[in-house]
Amino acid sequence: MNIYESEKLLAEYLLFHYASADEILPYEFGPRGALEYPARCVSECVTKSGRALDLGCAVGRSTFELARTCREVIGVDFSRRFIDAATTLKTGEIPFRRADEGDHSTPLVARVSAGIDRTRATFKVGDAMNLRADLGAFDVVLMANLIDRLSEPQRCLARLPSLVNPGGQLVITSPYTWLEDFTPRANWLSPTLDGLQTALAPHFDLVATRDMPFLIREHARKFQWSVAQATVWIRR
Repeated sequence: MNIYESEKLLAEYLLFHYASADEILPYEFGPRGALEYPARCVSECVTKSGRALDLGCAVGRSTFELARTCREVIGVDFSRRFIDAATTLKTGEIPFRRADEGDHSTPLVARVSAGIDRTRATFKVGDAMNLRADLGAFDVVLMANLIDRLSEPQRCLARLPSLVNPGGQLVITSPYTWLEDFTPRANWLSPTLDGLQTALAPHFDLVATRDMPFLIREHARKFQWSVAQATVWIRR
């Protein structure tokens, strides 16, 4: 079974995307600056508006955040379970359970901020390496923590010039955790920034890089603290 279709991963992603700071990290000494990562990928990196694509949207937080300023946003993910959850959140909320210790868990509810026009967001199941031909072009394309989970990342990168309008913005964030479970070693871009520049330089200008910490809670006393690199590109 695809792990991204499991109940466990769905709950972890709902927590990562929608839980409050205290629901994720009850310790004041913890790295609170690493919280709200799906929202920060938009607020700290995206400066364009118009039509947007959130590629690898998971359960949709970044898609909804893009809808604050973009008139139309399409979120695409390979996981049917994630897309169903994001679609549900357009009009409602989702109860889930946060793992605490062993079999102990806490009931929580995922919901979208009331200040967001959720009608601007649409969610579709899709393969980032084989996207539909009729998606059109976008003023913003966001790929958050996706590139190192693709079996053939170059296929995705080759499609990007046709997805971004001239003057449009492409944002790629990733901790560059290349694993053979997801990507054959021969297809790793490592060192990733060099690989991105080689693939994108014919059509895009790299205008900014920044470090983006994020925190994933496994249970009450175990967390993954990681630092993604965000690269921001403008389509020539």
